[in-house]
Amino acid sequence: MTVRIATWNINSVTARLPKLLEWLESAAPDVLCLQELKCSTDAFPYDAVAELGYATEAHGTGRWNGVAILSKLGFEDVVRDLPDQPGFLADDAMLPVVEPRAIGATCGPVRVWSVYVPNGREVDHAHYNYKLQWLETLRDVIREDAAGTRPFAVLGDFNVAPTDEDVFDVAAFEGLTHVTAPERAALTALQEAGLQDVLPRPLKYDHPYTYWDYRQLAFPKNRGMRIDLTYGNKAFADAVTDSYVDREARKGKGTSDHAPVVTDLEL
Repeated sequence: MTVRIATWNINSVTARLPKLLEWLESAAPDVLCLQELKCSTDAFPYDAVAELGYATEAHGTGRWNGVAILSKLGFEDVVRDLPDQPGFLADDAMLPVVEPRAIGATCGPVRVWSVYVPNGREVDHAHYNYKLQWLETLRDVIREDAAGTRPFAVLGDFNVAPTDEDVFDVAAFEGLTHVTAPERAALTALQEAGLQDVLPRPLKYDHPYTYWDYRQLAFPKNRGMRIDLTYGNKAFADAVTDSYVDREARKGKGTSDHAPVVTDLEL
């Protein structure tokens, strides 16, 4: 069977709902991992996507985070949050808060996690250490599935560019997050645990960037980054027949600042 799996940082599912529905109809993924919902679990537009044949498992609080999986293949073994997921202790908080940044499920023949890795803010900020702790926990959580024979993938906004080629100008990021050695080492650790970076093809230009800032004409100038990633185990990677960044979905007004990444499998 052919299975199409995609990931998209939607940057507010409420604000982008018309764009999401239009894209679901045109791209027709079997499974879609969403990040940055910016809505609570109860407020997700379940009925709107159900009209297109999708069941949804969502996890959000209505603030800046939130993740979901949309599936035409059903759901089994849904898990919200990584086991032992670290929380973030904000400056004005008494206790760390476990944010809605991960949801896992089995959808037909494939198991997936939709993840929204912490941004890290600045290298000397507590959020940066939180980011590294979060990625370390993710590595530990995926080991068993990564080693299995069932197709398995972690998809989402990792907020890390794996290589210098994955940013438009590495000199522009000197001293900033997303390109530091510890962040990239965390991605390497995922590969050492049994996952492979499924590199998509670009629909335009030479490199498949997935994010372009809204400011300074970054999108038309192609000043982008590849931070929306698909990491699959061997069974997943061996089944890939195509993968691409749907840059067309980033065009126009009212879009997310991220583009969907689509992967086709033959299972």
